[in-house]
Amino acid sequence: MSRIIIVGAGQAGFAVAARLRSKGYDGEIALIGDESDPPYQRPPLSKKYLTGEMSRDRLYFRPLDFYADNRIDLRTAANVEAIDRHDRSVRVEGKRMAYDVLVLATGARPRRLPASMGGELTNVHYVRTLADIDALAPEFRPGAKLLIVGGGYIGLETAAVAASLGLTTTVIEASPRILQRVASPETAAFLRQMHCERGVRLIEGTGLKRLVGNGRAVTAETDDDHRLDTDFVVVGIGVVPETRLAVAAGLTVDNGIQVDAQGRTSDPSIFAAGDCASFPHRGEYLRLESVPHAIDQGNAVADAIMGASTPYTAKPWFWSDQYELKLQIAGLNTGYDRVIERAGTRPGAASFWYFRGPQLLAVDAANDAQAYVVGKRWIDSGQSPEPGDIADPSKPLKEIAAR
Repeated sequence: MSRIIIVGAGQAGFAVAARLRSKGYDGEIALIGDESDPPYQRPPLSKKYLTGEMSRDRLYFRPLDFYADNRIDLRTAANVEAIDRHDRSVRVEGKRMAYDVLVLATGARPRRLPASMGGELTNVHYVRTLADIDALAPEFRPGAKLLIVGGGYIGLETAAVAASLGLTTTVIEASPRILQRVASPETAAFLRQMHCERGVRLIEGTGLKRLVGNGRAVTAETDDDHRLDTDFVVVGIGVVPETRLAVAAGLTVDNGIQVDAQGRTSDPSIFAAGDCASFPHRGEYLRLESVPHAIDQGNAVADAIMGASTPYTAKPWFWSDQYELKLQIAGLNTGYDRVIERAGTRPGAASFWYFRGPQLLAVDAANDAQAYVVGKRWIDSGQSPEPGDIADPSKPLKEIAAR
């Protein structure tokens, strides 16, 4: 191998490049990103960076000299236009770059409202990149009216920042409740109460018909023919994997770029990692959108390029910061048939335990680090406690046996 090209300079792409060097790869590494900034953290964008608590340079994974010192050819604001699998090259800004191994770490992009629904109006914003937040931040003025379309984690985190800064905040969610796809009714109810206590208006079970712009003001028309006047809108209706290069190159794509247990695509000289990749997990294909997964799979891909044959095993965990709440999530709750709510050991703390029959699938820990740590250890090791023990608040978690 003489050159490895990594397309996508986010968390997964950075992890691949750094791991390759740490493992002793001595060939050329090109890390290509379409944003003007070097690789940076995304989670603080809608929180500490938006509020001004975190400066731009603190978002960066490493200072610029890290890339020079490690002989990583970092190319920012560069557009990869196409992949030519036959001669193993990519076209970057009209120029050909040859590769021996190609890694696609292209991430995901926000779902956008169509222009016919007002999705391209000036005061309609999306939350994904530094540029998105730079455009959004001036709107966060005390007393301004904000409408958030989408009651998922991005929408609720944005609502928490807005309400804390004194904005009049409304969240509209088309599903019957917030967090419909990702959390239990019990977890959703816990978060709903927290937001309502802080003055956020939550409108559930009502879809958006369209947004109508009138100068700087925006009016939202809902499916039930109500009108909501606001100053600006944040759309948080999920993301889609960025697979356009892979599709055009003829790689296998199914809810992401499909890879094997080592991260190889249907072309053995091309790998994929992070939000864009769909990988084998417990007999199915899974795509995860999380920082820990992007790091772990990026590391696994680098190891595979260096000759390792160990299959990547995902150990999913996530987090969400809202107001003073730290929600920590371990495991995947898909297929649960029961949720047990357990009070924490201090006020305002709780945990929600997802079971399928006797098997523990996941835990949502709200300001309860112990529940998260214990639950994650059980889930990662494939163990499950007795559901009745979890339901008994008199039994300390550390004393509960699992099998």
